[in-house]
Amino acid sequence: MSDLDDYERMVDPNGAPRPAGAGADPAKAEPASGAPSAPENASAGAPEPAGTTSAPSQQEVAVRSVLETVMDPEIGLSVIDLGLIRTVDIQPDKTRVDMLLTTPFCPYAPQMIADVQQAVRSVLPQECVVEILPDAWSPDMMPDPSLLGFSY
Repeated sequence: MSDLDDYERMVDPNGAPRPAGAGADPAKAEPASGAPSAPENASAGAPEPAGTTSAPSQQEVAVRSVLETVMDPEIGLSVIDLGLIRTVDIQPDKTRVDMLLTTPFCPYAPQMIADVQQAVRSVLPQECVVEILPDAWSPDMMPDPSLLGFSY
């Protein structure tokens, strides 16, 4: 059975996932190789395959919402508006935030890190670790680059 056949069994024509067993062709129920199929709960708790996205959790939405109040003091826009927050990873014992800076040696970095940690702790009362990424920032990373006040 080809990967395309597997894909077509798992998603509807619009690319949305099908419920288990829905729309599956009975003739294609067993793999052609004769190998037994995986148990129904085999994917429970397993990491998602690369390339798939899931909706953010309510906690992540709350964290990103509160981070809209954390401003870059020099530019006057939030860390969310600037696209500085790259990932929010909520774990049982801590929250990890991966963040960029607009310039490599931003003089406001310590204050912005402290502000991000305080904002996150106001929503999730647990340790917050802010990791500064070495990647270069550009206005392309912003959801709306026109907020900078010039055409980009």
